[in-house]
Amino acid sequence: MFEKPAFTKEQQLKQLKDRGLHFSNDAIALKYLSHISYYRLGEYWYVMQEDKENHTFKADSKFDDVVALYNFDAELRLLLFGVIEKIEISLRTKLIYHLSHEFDPWWFQNFELFSDSRALVKTLFNLEEEISRTKDKTIKNHLKKHKDDQRFPPSWKSLEHTSFGSLSKLYGNLKNTIKSKDTIAEEFGAVNHTYLPSWLQSIAQIRNFCAHHSRLWNRNLPGTVKLLPKPPNPWISDLDNVPKQHEFSKLYVHLCLMKYLLDTVQPNNNFGEKLVELFTKFPNVDPDALGMKPDWKKEPLWK
Repeated sequence: MFEKPAFTKEQQLKQLKDRGLHFSNDAIALKYLSHISYYRLGEYWYVMQEDKENHTFKADSKFDDVVALYNFDAELRLLLFGVIEKIEISLRTKLIYHLSHEFDPWWFQNFELFSDSRALVKTLFNLEEEISRTKDKTIKNHLKKHKDDQRFPPSWKSLEHTSFGSLSKLYGNLKNTIKSKDTIAEEFGAVNHTYLPSWLQSIAQIRNFCAHHSRLWNRNLPGTVKLLPKPPNPWISDLDNVPKQHEFSKLYVHLCLMKYLLDTVQPNNNFGEKLVELFTKFPNVDPDALGMKPDWKKEPLWK
């Protein structure tokens, strides 16, 4: 049975000191502990512990370094959230445009176009919930004006209210014979439908981590991605800098895919510069914790 009592901020501070974590200013440390939970900060000092069972720290472990890691991670999430937003809006636009022209504005309800009908039911259920909760006037006016129409509003209205995760599932669930599936992949520089679904799924997972303020630094990410053998757009020229299969749980490969997709959406973006600035601002952050390659900045992808 779990019987640990709740600790005050002062008790938390004392416990960390007793375990070997060094503090430069107790008052500032207490302020951090009053705004950021002990448990959340613990995700950043865990690697500093020499004995994980007794939670004792390695020599020279500093609370200032914990705060720096936390702040680096927070700024990284904000940077990626902005990048992912641009990819999401582009994906939504392409799905609506190409499939509405290839079929009709209600293509996303057409079970004949999808491989997994049960997965589509879940996606449509989530979409129904989003639409029923929305206060968007466009949707409300549409439902009021067309109350006898039992369909969802057309895709250009409905899909503006669904998540990146649902969009990626809609795209991945399309039958491979659907022409638009290859067209969208080609426009993103992903050649065909084989590769893009795994990229979108991984980015959707990272977007959820960003949205829920979850740690990205030093995290093992779920899922796998398929890399193009010969990408048509600028990629990584040095084979040593190409992520290997066993490294796909690190953030680096996903950052590369985000940059590759973003380059098709916004060719003159400053994602690479912003990432370099972030590592420069927080020099105590080990890029290896994200799986970064030593010469990643020199690659055509990141120039």
